[in-house]
Amino acid sequence: MDTQHNTALTRALAEVPGPLPTRGVIHITIPHTDRFTVVGNHLAQHPHLSCTAVGLAVLIQSLPQGTEISIKALAARCKEGEKRIAAALRELEAHGYLQRLRHRLPGKKVITRTVFCNQPAALLHPRPRPAAEARPRPAASAAVPAPAPIQVPAPAPVPTAAPPVPEAPVARRVPPAPPFVPLAPLVPPPTAPKPPRPPLPQPSEFTAELDRAATALLGDLRRHAPQFTLSEDDIRQLAPAVAAWLERDAHPDAIRRTLTDDPPRPLRHPVKLLKHRLTALLPPPLPGACDLAAPARPRTVVTPFQTCDDCDRAFRSPTPGHCRDCREIREHRGEDVRVAA
Repeated sequence: MDTQHNTALTRALAEVPGPLPTRGVIHITIPHTDRFTVVGNHLAQHPHLSCTAVGLAVLIQSLPQGTEISIKALAARCKEGEKRIAAALRELEAHGYLQRLRHRLPGKKVITRTVFCNQPAALLHPRPRPAAEARPRPAASAAVPAPAPIQVPAPAPVPTAAPPVPEAPVARRVPPAPPFVPLAPLVPPPTAPKPPRPPLPQPSEFTAELDRAATALLGDLRRHAPQFTLSEDDIRQLAPAVAAWLERDAHPDAIRRTLTDDPPRPLRHPVKLLKHRLTALLPPPLPGACDLAAPARPRTVVTPFQTCDDCDRAFRSPTPGHCRDCREIREHRGEDVRVAA
């Protein structure tokens, strides 16, 4: 009772859609509802940034606007020292995520502004902004005074016969927006019903010899892999599937290696693993001798040459007789004509 098991994690693993990988990480994705930050894979999987720089970039991106992110302020938040934090900031600055700009305030005071961009590659190809966003906005801070507008004297009015009549604005017809159609989720929710598992393969004729060989092979698995110690009920349940492999001329050593090689660690359900491998890795039947023989090419029938009985001219015909010219002469004379069949 000294080992504690996380039952919530076990239930979450059972609800992961699809078969679990035999190695590597298994993701349990729970959507965030508050206090989260969107981080691009270009930063999280950056090939040239250290893990310290990536983690520091995620920390800076999650902080609110106006938070102090100097080296000393970051060292107070993190466990890393100032030298390591300074090196990570230089990495981010070299790859465009971080910029330090010097700004001179009124009174000859110089301050440093630190700007962090979550996607520096997008700055190289800026998107066109809408007309509402293209309008100038008022300054967000009153610390930097805006320059005074330059007053230009208005020109003297020029006398005209009649003031021009302004043209009425032409109303443009804005096409209606297309209806919003929600996209179907690519990944089914964890609560979605799982598809039924395919049945175990069955032999065309489950003879006594196949039953004996399959039972012996399953009972012998524990000699090669102790984690595959099966009960008698499990062996009787899996014996027809192994018999289907033996019926397709699969070698017993090949079946044993396929079933026991590279199991997941730890192996919690050996019978389920054997069922999956017996079903998913079932080999096709061996082809027969007729299937391996090369297809026969169609024979080309060549009409032989014949010699005309009257003029000794050569012509092609399956049987002896007269050529075309001699047949026409004989028909004109009313004589018998030997026509080739």
